[in-house]
Amino acid sequence: MPKHEQAIGVFDSGLGGISVLREIQRLLPAEHLIYVADSAHAPYGAKTSDYIRARSKQVADFLLEQQVKVLVVACNTATVHAVHYLRETLRIPVVGIEPAVKPAARLTQTGVIGVLATQQTVNSPRLQHLIRDHANHVRVITQACPGLVEHVEAGDFRSEAVRQLLKHYTLPLLDAGVDTLVLGCTHYPFLTEALHEVTHGRMTVLETSTPVTHQLMRVLDQQDLRRTENGQGSVRFFSSKADAQHLISMQTLWQHPIALGLLPTRYR
Repeated sequence: MPKHEQAIGVFDSGLGGISVLREIQRLLPAEHLIYVADSAHAPYGAKTSDYIRARSKQVADFLLEQQVKVLVVACNTATVHAVHYLRETLRIPVVGIEPAVKPAARLTQTGVIGVLATQQTVNSPRLQHLIRDHANHVRVITQACPGLVEHVEAGDFRSEAVRQLLKHYTLPLLDAGVDTLVLGCTHYPFLTEALHEVTHGRMTVLETSTPVTHQLMRVLDQQDLRRTENGQGSVRFFSSKADAQHLISMQTLWQHPIALGLLPTRYR
């Protein structure tokens, strides 16, 4: 198969990366896509760096077996802990994702921005470097959000339990003067409606699916890998988790029926 005809591989610790996948399909409709949800191991944010690197490499190896031409790490935690390792060890381009700290620092009117992320992302030197390089003129408050990923994985986006968690994590940020909020996990955009409700729309909310897709487009063009044929590309889904509710949650997020494949045993 010609290189430009091969698929783009996209993976996340679970279902959150579907927010990125949807944007990739919207802006690159002719491309073939393969998405892997590593939901049996979610959330990555509670795991060690070594564990995250090992899982990221296993998923990447599966996608290489499918002959993908580019790998998109649609997970902030995996990007923080594994993207350099993947770039060193894989023979294809790797596109990572990072919290939208730079645009948030430009947008804020109060001089205070918030970042919601997993504990691993909050603790990471990569995020601290991002803040130092692009937001050293404003105050940045980072907030780890245990529990949110699990609700999204379960297909729960607006329950009272979700709303209470969001209040717990965001109302102190409002009190501290935050007017621009960065969603530093690809699961969190699916909670945007509930987030706006509990904060009464008092914060501008930023996520990164569009910027990462633009970076993917640049990589495809630089490497002459963009699919030039007209028509709609295919989308295939795989997961490390076999569960009926998991499929329902995935279809709810994708907004279309899905034929879900289970990762082979050696990759689970």
